[in-house]
Amino acid sequence: AKAILAVRPELRRLDPRGLGEFVACDAVLGNRTIFEGVQVLPPASAWVFRNGSLATKTSYFHPREWEEQEKLDPEAFYEELRATFVRNLPRYFSGDQQIGMSLTGGLDTRMILACGNPAPGSLPTYTFGSMFRESQDVRVARRVAEFCHQPHQTITAGPEFLAQFSRYAERTVYLTDGCVDVGRAPDLYLNERAREVAPVRMTGNYGGEILRGIRAFKPVEPLTGLFCPEFLSYVHQAGETYAGVLRGHPVSFAAFKQGPWYLHGVLALEQTQLSMRSPYLDNDFVRTVFRSPVSALTSNEVSLRLIADGNPALLRIPTDRGLAGNRGRISGAASRGLLEFLFKTEYAYDMGMPQWLARLDHALSPLRPEHFFLGRHKVFHFRVWYRDALAGYVQEMLLDPLSLSRPYIERKGLEAIVRGHLKGDRNYTTELHKVLTLELLHRLFLDNPETERCRSGAPVATRVKRSHATGFSGAQ
Repeated sequence: AKAILAVRPELRRLDPRGLGEFVACDAVLGNRTIFEGVQVLPPASAWVFRNGSLATKTSYFHPREWEEQEKLDPEAFYEELRATFVRNLPRYFSGDQQIGMSLTGGLDTRMILACGNPAPGSLPTYTFGSMFRESQDVRVARRVAEFCHQPHQTITAGPEFLAQFSRYAERTVYLTDGCVDVGRAPDLYLNERAREVAPVRMTGNYGGEILRGIRAFKPVEPLTGLFCPEFLSYVHQAGETYAGVLRGHPVSFAAFKQGPWYLHGVLALEQTQLSMRSPYLDNDFVRTVFRSPVSALTSNEVSLRLIADGNPALLRIPTDRGLAGNRGRISGAASRGLLEFLFKTEYAYDMGMPQWLARLDHALSPLRPEHFFLGRHKVFHFRVWYRDALAGYVQEMLLDPLSLSRPYIERKGLEAIVRGHLKGDRNYTTELHKVLTLELLHRLFLDNPETERCRSGAPVATRVKRSHATGFSGAQ
């Protein structure tokens, strides 16, 4: 989009429907973008241009080609899927460049290791960790790496990242054309660090979505009083659009809707630093998943069997959420229950903290209770980051008169969430992600052409001209 806007300045306007979908779903749905008049090329496009004009618009593939395949019974499906996965996996480890694996404590990277069986010492591994403590992801991944005789290290987003947050936030929004919010800025920092390990990153991304039907996003109603009523009509419309795209084959939703609309932004950010490889988007693999019985997409059974058949010893190491392992039934259930409790507790103590708990946390702030809860499962800790280390940045960006004058923003509502969160007795992490991203979209793409090129110098907040607010047509 940044290239198009550079030569077509009349397109420097936010599309209200796309903006409403981004606010509700963290993604723009369909083939729209967040910019008015700019669309995404439809999937599988085969367009022919003659003499500078578009002559024909066709497609070289349609999802129904895979949806209409004959279904397999559970055992036949598993055997076909395993054969496809094992046969194609070596291609993802080919090439002259060094490959590193972002190893997690879950199932998907372990399936790759179990079935790929890399030679000892040939695959450097790393795990993204928390600044507060060694997470379950790190502990489990280290055990898996040691068992497979591969080197392992932890890469953390901590004080060094926070000191440069304004730069990483700007680059995140700029490099992805606003497809992700500033809450993914640590991904840019961590993948920069990962590039120092190896220029190619093997990942288990998309395994859960394709193979186990994990739904990564859904519409969320925004905070009352933050956005103007005219704009909220577009936010509510996003919920109806989302409900419509859910209809149909679940694997089609994962592969052809959730992938390109929601997950594309993070991939685009990662690809600015590394060559990304995931065998779970392999054409043969995805085509085979379409032949699965419904029961195979609603459990972990296929994933666990792939690990067991590839390297049964790896199944004896419990995942970060307590799956597998060689514990007895009672102790295994107790371990899973405890890990699930800590997982949900950490979410409730971070970006998901309810307002009543935020007031209690504020009263206990001299005791620094976040040091007890945070970092057990999660890597990013924006509730406390915005409140403490990034408080100055949040104030400078969002209490600026230009930011408060955006046509879709309720000024008093924005002022209230900034002051409430920075005081510490309210939690508006999600809202701050959204409004910071929208403000950067204005400053990087819409307000001032001279700010299009995102440099590593002074933050754009101090470079942008502050004389006007353009780029949104509202309900007109």
